[in-house]
Amino acid sequence: MKNPSRLLRLLTLLQARRDWTGPELAERLEVSTRTVRRDIDKLRSLDYPVHAGTGPGARYRLGPGAALPPLLLDDDEAVAVAVALHTAAGSGVADIGDTALGALIKVEQVLPSRLRHRVGALRIATVPSAQGGSPVDVDLLTAVASACRDRQQLRFAYRSYDGGGSERRTEPHRLVSWGRRWYLVAWDLDRADWRSFRLDRIGPRPQTGPRFAAREPPGGDAAAFVSRGVADVWESQARIRLHAPADAVRDRLWPLHGRLVPIDGHSCMLHLGADSPQILAYLLVVLGVDFTVESPPGFAAHLRAVAGRLTAAADATERFQATP
Repeated sequence: MKNPSRLLRLLTLLQARRDWTGPELAERLEVSTRTVRRDIDKLRSLDYPVHAGTGPGARYRLGPGAALPPLLLDDDEAVAVAVALHTAAGSGVADIGDTALGALIKVEQVLPSRLRHRVGALRIATVPSAQGGSPVDVDLLTAVASACRDRQQLRFAYRSYDGGGSERRTEPHRLVSWGRRWYLVAWDLDRADWRSFRLDRIGPRPQTGPRFAAREPPGGDAAAFVSRGVADVWESQARIRLHAPADAVRDRLWPLHGRLVPIDGHSCMLHLGADSPQILAYLLVVLGVDFTVESPPGFAAHLRAVAGRLTAAADATERFQATP
């Protein structure tokens, strides 16, 4: 390959726009139209499906591929890349969303049809939250997403937080990535109510059933529905009275861990959850407001332990900085 960098530039141009004329590509690459035609043939030899029209004004277009050997990705890896870019595009992180969206468009443009179908199901059925995603089996993820997209009932074995098992019949609505986990928001047919299910607790072979008419979850927002329930399923729980109005602290909270309930103009109740009491204590410290922990009993010991570490660190810092 005499000029691989030029081939990469050509491929980038073809991915960035729907189609190009030969003279347009030649001008961008600063080569002749004859060189463009040779480079197009080289891309085709590498299994990139570049389509070309005939006659004056004919345009080049990069079509969906039949395989992915130039990218050295298998099917699951290609889907993983597309899912990661889709999540990043909706992450709300400054300067990342547009870049990820552009990359996602380029990746999807060359995916084989069998993979575009899987990625499309995930895009339709997934609601990204402001938190990160979670590692789940890609086959389970796409199966549940497809059921959401196609509005097919979903039946699966489910393991609850206490280890108990049950069979659930649902009308799946949306997938939500929240913290380190994925959740399915669905209407539970046997309980006649909305539920959120952790995907890592769903059995490996869910079964689809008949189609159903779509419903809307409470409030119409699947991500908000999950956030209201997630804080209540952490292993460690605390109920804290914050001595500040709810509006003054709402923006400092972590929806992944806490649920806020206004009390009056001077206080509010925080239901907080985390993996351990120690993490709960640190989360409370960084809120920056006065508080009283109403439950669980004995939580003062964790606060004193955190206070002791912070005091020791402050003393050590002062001694270090005072040393000539």
